[in-house]
Amino acid sequence: MAKQLNEILIEQGKITPEQDKQAQLYAKQNNISIAEAILRFGFATEEQVTIALSKHFSIPYASRENGILVPEREQNLQEIISEKFARENMVVPLFMEDDSLAIALLDPTNLFLIENIKMMSGKQIQPFITSKSQLLGVIDSFYSTKNLLEEVMNETIHANVDAAAQAASDEEVEVTGVLDLDRMSPNSSQYVKQVNAILRQAISERTSDIHLELFDERVSLRFRIDGSLYERTAPAKDAVNAIISRIKILSKLDIAEKRLPQDGSFTIRYQNRSIEVRVSVCPAVYGEKLVLRILDKGTGEMNIDKLGFEPAQKKAFLEAANLPHGLIFLTGPTGSGKSTTLNAVLTSIRTSELNFMTLEDPVEYKLAGISQVQVKPAIGLTFAAGLRSFLRQDPDVILVGEVRDNETAEACLKAALTGHLVLSTLHTNEALGAVPRLIDMGMEPFLLASSLALVAAQRLVRILCPYCKVPHMPDSAMLARIIQEGHLNPRDQNSWTFFKSVGCPKCFGTGFSGRRAIYEVYRMTEEMRNIIYKSQDLVALKKAANASGALNLRANGWHKVVRGLTTIDEILSITTADE
Repeated sequence: MAKQLNEILIEQGKITPEQDKQAQLYAKQNNISIAEAILRFGFATEEQVTIALSKHFSIPYASRENGILVPEREQNLQEIISEKFARENMVVPLFMEDDSLAIALLDPTNLFLIENIKMMSGKQIQPFITSKSQLLGVIDSFYSTKNLLEEVMNETIHANVDAAAQAASDEEVEVTGVLDLDRMSPNSSQYVKQVNAILRQAISERTSDIHLELFDERVSLRFRIDGSLYERTAPAKDAVNAIISRIKILSKLDIAEKRLPQDGSFTIRYQNRSIEVRVSVCPAVYGEKLVLRILDKGTGEMNIDKLGFEPAQKKAFLEAANLPHGLIFLTGPTGSGKSTTLNAVLTSIRTSELNFMTLEDPVEYKLAGISQVQVKPAIGLTFAAGLRSFLRQDPDVILVGEVRDNETAEACLKAALTGHLVLSTLHTNEALGAVPRLIDMGMEPFLLASSLALVAAQRLVRILCPYCKVPHMPDSAMLARIIQEGHLNPRDQNSWTFFKSVGCPKCFGTGFSGRRAIYEVYRMTEEMRNIIYKSQDLVALKKAANASGALNLRANGWHKVVRGLTTIDEILSITTADE
């Protein structure tokens, strides 16, 4: 008899029997599969669950890493399975061989789908199982939409906008509250089509921010991909105001107000997932500038094992996160992934035996089993006020989105001193810079020394595209520098691999695909506590931290380089030698 999914995961050491019981109870209460429950709790990764399902159903696993989830472009497979059919049924063709067609899908028990594809293709079907995130990524790249934006932008814009189509489209969004990009009417106005095309291409290219701005002689449309801005085909100059008005309508902003900045948001549905778009409109010299922040939860990595921690760093962070009380601070600039890291840590330590509460601005990730609160300063619900209220809710672990002022800092310290574990973020250039910043905010050094459990910092570095990267050996001087700054053992050089970026259609010519965090993580030692208590000397604090053997940001980055994940230039541009 075939083993069940949860039995396989326990046998492989991916989940514990206690986690299995919790997931089974949650699955029964919410009428979902055990696999979905395990994923919601973050007990195992999507990849681990899919591999276990592969073993359970005795169907081979396909991924980009094992080289199977790579559709053959020369066999015209898109003529057998169209993009619409692939997205609606979550399936993608892989290759044809003799009288068989290989496909990758999420649910190998869907015999109706398999039989349907068999009739469509006239071939025997060889199924492979894959994960949702991998499948969506392959559908995006195989049925590429890279020319869609250019085609729409180059269409003639007519002065008389189809008002009926515009009104109908707006009416549908008004009723549902969601812009459905998979079900847009072909009769929509040209401006609606342009907005949809911009959003579709941005999502397909893993864009985090869209910038649209008007200058004296031209229009600029840029996508921020993996931290860098890239120019894209821009709309006509006389279409910009209409496009911004369309976005304002979606965001429920005042389309008549052009003198003051406005902020809003809306939700879109695309490729079977819900994506939040935050909108910022700001008046500039030549007209309003529009910036859209795309929060695609389907691309968020909530697995602590894949964030970028070195083993010792992960161990230190989790040890601190499992303490009964204390302060944990994660520092870094805006957009460096701090919220993702802290939410992944919470997911890793989450248990039904403890009360977890978060106070965020805004709530970016919805976490099962955790009470999450959105701050609303306009009505008095600030970080400090919310934190004071939390203390009456019997919490065990509290996440505070950001410490911005003295009042919030004091409230965090009070919570830690009264038996709670508090995790939060600060904007400082380095992890140990959190200490003088917190003291400047009014924390007494002797109280900070006794309550601070861990400080960490992070940055995001771009990961090389696996399809086009090429080997590149650094010269002897650079190699010596990497060994010294990375605290690496020269005897391990035979296992190191160095690459440089090139660029190909799969990575849209950037040479990179995705980002990963680099960290510096410092657990408080007795020596470091004494320095905080007595002198607050940052130089002495750094020496004590380095003596503990912890890696700084630059050293962590070099570890990523020698494993072939990123480039030397990327690390040099993101970090400094003394970090």
